[in-house]
Amino acid sequence: MRVRHLTTKVMMATSLLGAGLLLGACGDPGSGGGEANPTTNTSGGSACAPVAGDKLVVLTDDKGLQNSDNIIPAINKAVAGKNPQIVDLLNSVSAKLDTDKLIQLNKAVDIDRKTSPEVAADFVKTEGLGAQDQSGKGTKVVVGAANFSESATLAEIYAAVLKSAGFDASTQTVGNRETYLPALEKGTLAAVPEYAATLADFLNAKVNGTDAASVATPDIDKTVAALTPLADKSGLVMGEASAAQDQNAFAVTQEFADAHNVKTLSELATACGSGLTLAGPPECAERPFCQPGLEKTYGLKFDDFKSYDFGLIGAAIRKGEVSMGLVLSSDGSLAS
Repeated sequence: MRVRHLTTKVMMATSLLGAGLLLGACGDPGSGGGEANPTTNTSGGSACAPVAGDKLVVLTDDKGLQNSDNIIPAINKAVAGKNPQIVDLLNSVSAKLDTDKLIQLNKAVDIDRKTSPEVAADFVKTEGLGAQDQSGKGTKVVVGAANFSESATLAEIYAAVLKSAGFDASTQTVGNRETYLPALEKGTLAAVPEYAATLADFLNAKVNGTDAASVATPDIDKTVAALTPLADKSGLVMGEASAAQDQNAFAVTQEFADAHNVKTLSELATACGSGLTLAGPPECAERPFCQPGLEKTYGLKFDDFKSYDFGLIGAAIRKGEVSMGLVLSSDGSLAS
């Protein structure tokens, strides 16, 4: 995710989640951390110095260090009650959306400089998401978006699908979660594209207090199961979670992955006994879902940690300044 994603989404969760939980993810909301059983690297491994290259690849988090921040529709309960087809229509978007497609959507907007409405229209057409009936009958609905491009594009997709069913659908960029969630709860907004793990912990803090233990997990089904009753108490209905995730991820160059034959973080730990350097924002060196989490969960050993502004991490990996760095899983620059 682009620089805007780090700054904007941080603001969306800070007030209720608190700095400790937020920075625990070592990135931003929409990149939550989970827990996994500790492991130890006993293989020794080889020296794995940085390898420069043009293409970044994300190593699979096969032991679930990060939480399941899948894209999921959040819908006002009263609106859904009067118009149940809205839930079905937005669920049809979830069924077509995965992380690779989300990366391509972000690339189209953030790198290719197309507009979110243009990209959304292309996606709806390509994926065959147009409705077969006009069940909306001109009913006015407003789809909300946070003030970053990924959210805006997803909101435009939601609105386009609703329009195809006869709804008088529009989009409104509202701001951070503290701003758009009350509007969603009141019904001023009919729906908003959300992030399952982040919303679960946000609502949990709202309902049960800021000291409440996290209810988000690396398992999306468990996360949604925890989220659903919290959403209900807030006057919301949750749609089905998509396979698309926007969360913390760790990337290397394709050349590095090929040289050491690694596709997962577990394989990296086995292959590399020394030489690894990690790039991240300053708090990564101390937060449990970044360097300490990689060390505890995967047994990874780092010779050095290098601090960068979030937007510069990808370039540092490509230039061979570091072996691996914190990125976000839906960043358009990851597009093949």
